[in-house]
Amino acid sequence: MSSEVRVPALPESVADATVLTWHKRPGEAVRKDETLVDLETDKVVLEVPAPADGLLAEIRAKEGDVVQADALLALIEAGVPSGIAPAQPAAVEPKPAAAPSPAAAAAKNSPAEPLLAPAARRLVKELALDPSQIQGTGRDGRIQKADVIAFLDARERSAPDVDPEAVPRAEQPRLTGEAGRPEQRVAMTRLRARIAERLVEAQRTAAILTTFNEVNMQAVMDLRLTYKDQFEKTHGVRLGFMSFFVKAAVEALQRFPVVNASVDGGDIIYHGYYDIGIAVSSPRGLVVPILRNCDQLTMADIELGVSEFGRKAKDGTLSFEELTGGTFSITNGGVFGSLLSTPILNPPQSAILGMHKIQDRPVVEKGQIIVRPMMYLALSYDHRIIDGREAVQFLVTIKETLEDPARLLLRV
Repeated sequence: MSSEVRVPALPESVADATVLTWHKRPGEAVRKDETLVDLETDKVVLEVPAPADGLLAEIRAKEGDVVQADALLALIEAGVPSGIAPAQPAAVEPKPAAAPSPAAAAAKNSPAEPLLAPAARRLVKELALDPSQIQGTGRDGRIQKADVIAFLDARERSAPDVDPEAVPRAEQPRLTGEAGRPEQRVAMTRLRARIAERLVEAQRTAAILTTFNEVNMQAVMDLRLTYKDQFEKTHGVRLGFMSFFVKAAVEALQRFPVVNASVDGGDIIYHGYYDIGIAVSSPRGLVVPILRNCDQLTMADIELGVSEFGRKAKDGTLSFEELTGGTFSITNGGVFGSLLSTPILNPPQSAILGMHKIQDRPVVEKGQIIVRPMMYLALSYDHRIIDGREAVQFLVTIKETLEDPARLLLRV
């Protein structure tokens, strides 16, 4: 009896997926729930598990094929094949066992296969690397894409003189007609292609304008310094800046509902909830997971959510639901050292807040020049529905709330 391996259900916003990596080959034994194949979509990499123990009888969709939801990927001949030990529900009287085959003995004595994130697994396969030589920094020693890159960098430093003939041809860059001027053509990942498509769409369909302001971060930094240890001890997460910005954004969105709205044809949809996208860098590119109902979350809830998003983005385990929707976004270029930028809208949202690097600068207070930790803020917005007055007042509300965090409690 055969079991079918099919593409899982995809959300309405995702039309298809690309077969990224098969972890088994026809004729190999598989365990139930073992990751069989990775599928890459516009948003995430899906790990498709085996539905039953057995042998992988046939692969119907090759790596690189584009598949639709519920498409047949492979067939598994069900059963417990030789070399796979079934689960033992209870202790039984030991019986003499037949001598294992050489392959089974080798598998038994071999070390456990390292855990690899999907992006890391793809690199390891493409570059024919031995994952046992790579030190994983993820949870439970999971190897991330960054770990693979660090391994390659270290190997290159230790062996700078590499014979080009020793490099597999698939890895060599395509050379131009002029010697010593290498080029390499690499296909965009689906995520990178989707990011490019959405950015161009945003520029083409919205009237994007950006307004700027600056905020004195002294009050927030003092508050963090006073309570960070107690906060972490109580809630099990570090008190960062993002929870302050999310709360300030919710306050401003409640005062200026049009900034939380979106355009649908000739209509404006005003959202009565506050689902804020938090831009997160991942090995595969920028992703924007969504914190739902931020007006109902505590600052600890927000910090825990952002921390979890960061971990999942690094591991490549963000779900469709976590990447779908959103009424407003926040991006923090300051973590990379950006002093000022103009963020691009995340359609169909109508506004995005850009945070930047905190930098000590001289400012004038009560006629005196004093050094303060300052941050530039940028609000990009769709000028079709948001007027400049509303955008400026929205950003001023965030500035005033952050410079006097007590406003969050007093709602003034």
